[in-house]
Amino acid sequence: MYGEYDILSVDPSEPAVSEELAGFLKHFDLKFDERVEYTIVVRDRRGAIIGTGSFAGDVLMTIAVDPAQQGEGLTAAIVNNLIQEQARRGIMHRLIFTRPASAKFFVSLGFREIARAEPYAVLLEGGLHGLDRYLERIRQAVSHLPPGRAAVVVNCNPFTRGHLGLIETAAARAAGVVVFVVREDRSLFPFRDRFNLVQRGTSHLANVAVVDTDRYMVSAATFPTYFTREEHLADAQAHLDVALFAQKIAPALDIRMRFVGEEPYCPVTEAYNRAMREILPRWGIAFEMIPRFTTPDGRIISASTVRECIRKNDWDALRSLVPDVTWAYLRAPEQATLLEKIRKSTSRH
Repeated sequence: MYGEYDILSVDPSEPAVSEELAGFLKHFDLKFDERVEYTIVVRDRRGAIIGTGSFAGDVLMTIAVDPAQQGEGLTAAIVNNLIQEQARRGIMHRLIFTRPASAKFFVSLGFREIARAEPYAVLLEGGLHGLDRYLERIRQAVSHLPPGRAAVVVNCNPFTRGHLGLIETAAARAAGVVVFVVREDRSLFPFRDRFNLVQRGTSHLANVAVVDTDRYMVSAATFPTYFTREEHLADAQAHLDVALFAQKIAPALDIRMRFVGEEPYCPVTEAYNRAMREILPRWGIAFEMIPRFTTPDGRIISASTVRECIRKNDWDALRSLVPDVTWAYLRAPEQATLLEKIRKSTSRH
């Protein structure tokens, strides 16, 4: 019980709760993220929702309070409740994505701003083991590379000849290349396997270091999905992610160039590339887009094409799309379960 109100944990998978939350959040241009692990609501004496908040892992999200009740300490009470539950689960670091106008409030609660992308969003973090610790770990991992480095950010679902060509191009044009592999496990191929394939597949390149992105690139923190205005969503995601890279990550690692592969068919990727063209030069980081790689017979190489070949059992076509390390991985008997999962999936990612 909080003053005149009750703060209660709820199960958003229940249709009535889900519908009620969706209706409340709609007033704040938010939508409920189905990936949440814990949700609370604040109800007044009539039982109406006047506030809510959730988290998924270390990301606090969809925190909202009825404007008529703001200034009563409810937002702080919601945040404190969420933090206590995270701590109970052993989560000692937390991130929150909010609009610029709300950032000062969360700073007053002890959060630290780590990236800002006007007019879209601000990313803040609190607790232990944050961005500074991540950057120190990556600094050590790339310490053997000469200064004036380049960066490549890849998901590799799975690692293809296109990814390899992009990294080899960057390695030929820069003294050292930091390859960031997206850590978040939302792809059909697990992070551990994607990371190992990139590491082994680029082992012949002495001026390349392969590292993970942790939570700081292309993650649920920098690519939240609960802003409802779809026409703004891709731009908000991309600007925040690129701003964090340009403002914090690149300076800490002496990255002065970023290479990307051309991707004309994905609206999110196109928004991301637009954001990089706009933001990176302001921070002294060159941006270079590399044309898509093709097979000898002219087919475009992409991870989605690889997965489609797996679905069709077209191993002859697949062989020209992947380097030896990925081919050996896919043909290993222990990958039978993964291949079956891919065959049953209709996801583009």
